[in-house]
Amino acid sequence: MVHRSYILIFLLASTVLSLFIIERSLSRPRHNFKKPIIKIKTVNTTGSTKIEEIEARMAYRKLKVKEACAKYGLDKEGNDSLHQPNPWEFLINKKYHLVWCNIFKAASTSWMYNFNLLAGYKPNFLKRTNIVPLQLARRKYPRPSLQELKTALNTSYSFIIVRHPFERLLSAYRDKIQYALPNTPHQKLGNEIISKFRENSIQGRRKKAFYNPRWPTLPEFVNYLVDIKKKGLPMDMHWAPITEFCTPCQIHFDIIIKFETLMEDQKYLIQVAGLKGKIKPEWKNPSKGRVTTDVVNNYYSQLTVKQILQLYYLYRYDFELFEYSISDYLDMAKADRVFSQKSITE
Repeated sequence: MVHRSYILIFLLASTVLSLFIIERSLSRPRHNFKKPIIKIKTVNTTGSTKIEEIEARMAYRKLKVKEACAKYGLDKEGNDSLHQPNPWEFLINKKYHLVWCNIFKAASTSWMYNFNLLAGYKPNFLKRTNIVPLQLARRKYPRPSLQELKTALNTSYSFIIVRHPFERLLSAYRDKIQYALPNTPHQKLGNEIISKFRENSIQGRRKKAFYNPRWPTLPEFVNYLVDIKKKGLPMDMHWAPITEFCTPCQIHFDIIIKFETLMEDQKYLIQVAGLKGKIKPEWKNPSKGRVTTDVVNNYYSQLTVKQILQLYYLYRYDFELFEYSISDYLDMAKADRVFSQKSITE
């Protein structure tokens, strides 16, 4: 009888130990993916830039972002849009271990196309379909939770593409406001901006003289942006600041691509991530032509110095994190007196 008791105790203990081992093994990560270190002698760019130079460029950009985030306390956790991670706009490709935050008007069309290719859509289908590329992408890349994003970041290359805030803003203004398609939300927004900010609009009455031009001018659009910022309202995703949209102070990016070195940086990403032959670097530009220096000057010369400074205040963290300057834009602006920091927000 005693002998049987010992046997039962032994079997019970063995069962408990087995269950404990199984539970522990299930709770561990199921893979140990490591970002491969790929040795490349050169990246195939026009100037045959050495891989070491591009790697140094990337390291410098990440360092400057880290320093700026710490300088302004943006790396601390909090409850507002600047101090908590925002996974909403991220696309995670698990098969190719690639994570991208989609910043509109910063090569977003090109990389939405590439992510759709990586998701399995055929080029001919993408060329023929009338479905918006972002809608196609979200069928394959559902919006991740914060935990899903954090897990993916540990096993993937993450990247963003940034652009001078004022150049990006102008591209968005021309595409979504000046040339807004009829009967779209952006055209409706344009009419609302005219009604509120156009001189002699007489409480927004629809008189022909008050709607010439029929779209908001850039100064009117800037006045609208300043107004919604004062009211604490969110910006449209096409011109929302990158610092709030992709929260680079809360989420680490392995690669920061800049518009100014777009082709080189894209080639670097594609080769490092092992995607050569699957996608290619390109810039699809579906909007109203390239934003050249002459185009930029033509628009920003309509603004006053005060408006330039007000715009800078709206995008100041983007300027700081990614090392952009407003000096050329101040030179373009209409002559007026210099305003204090306090007057910028008034």
